[in-house]
Amino acid sequence: MVTLTIRESFVNWNLSWTEALGFATGAVCVWLVARQHIINWPVGIANNVFFIVLFLQAGLYADAGLQVVFIALAAYGWWTWAHGGGPATVGALPVRRTTSAEWAWLAAGGVLGTAALTLLLDRATDSTVPFWDALTTALSLTATYGQCRKVLESWWLWIAADLVYIPLYAYKGLYLTSLLYIGFLALCVAGLLGWRRTLAAAASRPATAVPA
Repeated sequence: MVTLTIRESFVNWNLSWTEALGFATGAVCVWLVARQHIINWPVGIANNVFFIVLFLQAGLYADAGLQVVFIALAAYGWWTWAHGGGPATVGALPVRRTTSAEWAWLAAGGVLGTAALTLLLDRATDSTVPFWDALTTALSLTATYGQCRKVLESWWLWIAADLVYIPLYAYKGLYLTSLLYIGFLALCVAGLLGWRRTLAAAASRPATAVPA
C-alpha cells in the first residue's frame, strides 16, 4: 500500500510538471506571437510536445493529434515568417486581412472537420467529449493557418477556441491548463489589438513616390 501510494504520487508529480511546462511555454509562445517575434515558432513546438503527453493522459485524443499537426504548421509558419510569404518576397511577412476565398475554405474545412472528427472520436475512442474536442481542434487548425499567414482574423478564431477550451479543460480536471487558456484569451485580445494597430499604421503610411 505504501509502495502504491509513493508510485501514484510520483505519477501525479510528473503530470503536474508536464502541465506546468505546457503552461509556461504556451504563455511565452502566445506573448511572442502577439509581438510578431519569429522565435514563437520553436517555443510553440516545445509547447506542442508537452501537450501531446498531457492530452493523451487526459483522453483528449483529437487535441493530442492536433499537436502533431501544429508541429508541422509551426515549421511552415516559421519558414513563411522568415521569408515574407514566399521565396520571391523580401522582408518580414506583413499583417493583412483574410480574403473572401480564404474565409470560404476555412469555413468549409472547419464544419467538415468538426463533423468528421466528432464521428471518429465517438466511434473509435473512449472520448467523453467528442464534439467539443473536435470543435476546438477545427478552430485551432484554422486559427493556426491564419497565424502562419499573419491574417488579423486568426486572433478571433483563437478567441473562439479559447472560450471553449477553458470550460472543457476544467471539466477534464486540467485546472492549470484551463487557467493557462484564460491567460491565452487575454493575450489573444492583446494580440488582436496589436496586429490591428500594425495594420492601421501600414494603411496610413504614404506610398513611396515613383520618380518621374
